[in-house]
Amino acid sequence: MTKHLTYALAIFLLLGCGQAPAGSGSAAAQSAKPAAAETPAAQAAPQPPKPVPAELPDPVARVNGDTIGRAEFERAIRTIEGRAGSPVPPDRHDEIFRSVLDQMVAVKLLAQESAARKVAVADADVDARFDQIKQQFPTEQAFTQALASQQTTVDKLRSDIRSDLAVNKLLEAVVGTKVAVTDADAKTFYDQNLDKFQEEEAVRASHILIRVAPDADEAAKTKARAEAEAVLKQIKAGGDFAALAREHSQDGSAAQGGDLNFFTRGQMVPAFETAAFALKPGQVSGIVETQFGLHIIKVTDRRPARTVPFTEVTARIKDYLTSQKREEATNTFVASLKAKGKVEILF
Repeated sequence: MTKHLTYALAIFLLLGCGQAPAGSGSAAAQSAKPAAAETPAAQAAPQPPKPVPAELPDPVARVNGDTIGRAEFERAIRTIEGRAGSPVPPDRHDEIFRSVLDQMVAVKLLAQESAARKVAVADADVDARFDQIKQQFPTEQAFTQALASQQTTVDKLRSDIRSDLAVNKLLEAVVGTKVAVTDADAKTFYDQNLDKFQEEEAVRASHILIRVAPDADEAAKTKARAEAEAVLKQIKAGGDFAALAREHSQDGSAAQGGDLNFFTRGQMVPAFETAAFALKPGQVSGIVETQFGLHIIKVTDRRPARTVPFTEVTARIKDYLTSQKREEATNTFVASLKAKGKVEILF
C-alpha cells in the first residue's frame, strides 16, 4: 500500500491508465531489464491461503459494521483481471482473492479512521484530483462511459476522492515521521546487496530504421533498401546521424536522433545486437536487416561489465527503502486499527 487510495478510486484510476508496453519502446528492443534491481532477499514462503468458496456470500466482509458487498468485490476482481489481460490464474485464485479483500478491508479501516479524526480536505484539492483523473480520458463520452461501467457517478467519484485525500493526510501524519532514510541506511543496503548492482557489458547506440514488413513484396523491399542506402551514403559523406534519424527513421526513437541509450546483450533482436556489439564508438554499421526492417546503427559509447557505483543508485535505493518503510509502518497502523475494531471476513 505505498499509494494510499480508496479501493473504488484505485480501481477507477486503472480504467484511465493504459498497460505499460513490454520492451523499451523501440522496434529493435525485445525486452527491458533493469540495470540493477534493488530487491531484497526473498522472504520465507507464506502459509497457503484459506480456500475461497465457489459461491461468495453477500456481503463478503463487515468492517466495524460497514459492509463490503459481493458485487463491489467482484467488480474489483474483474477490473484487476482486465488490467492483467487474463483471468486470475487458478493456482493463485485463493491468494489473489484474499489479498484483494484484505486491501479493501484495510482501505475501509483507514477511511473510517480519517473520518473519526475529522481529517479535513479542501474543495480545491478535490477539484484538482478530479480534473487530473478526468484528463486521463480522451473525451467526455469516454469519461462518462467509465463512470457507468463502474456503476458510479460524478458525485460518488468526488466523495471517493475526498476520502482518498483524507486517508493520505492521515497516513502522512501517522506514518510520515517513521520513514526517514539516511545516506548511511542506503550505503548499508548497497554493501549488503552488491550482487543486485552488477551490470553486464553494454553499448549505447543510435539507429535509423526504414520499415519493411517481412512479407512485403519485392517492390516494397527494393524501395526500402534504396531509401536506406541513400541515407547511409549521406552518413558516409559526413551527414549528421542524429539529424538524418529525425528526418528519415520510422522508429519511436527518431525524435531523440535515433538514440536507444545503453543496452546489454539479450535486449535487442539478434541481428541488431550482433551488429551493435561488433562496432566501436563512433563507427556506423552497414544496412542491418531484422524483422522490423532495415537499420543503420551507430555506436556512441561502450561500457564494460561493472558494479554500479553507489553514487549512481543512492537516490533509487533511498526511494526503495522509503517505500518499504512506509509500507511496513502503514501495515502496522492498519493492524492496530484491526485490533481495536471489528473485522468479519464472511468466507
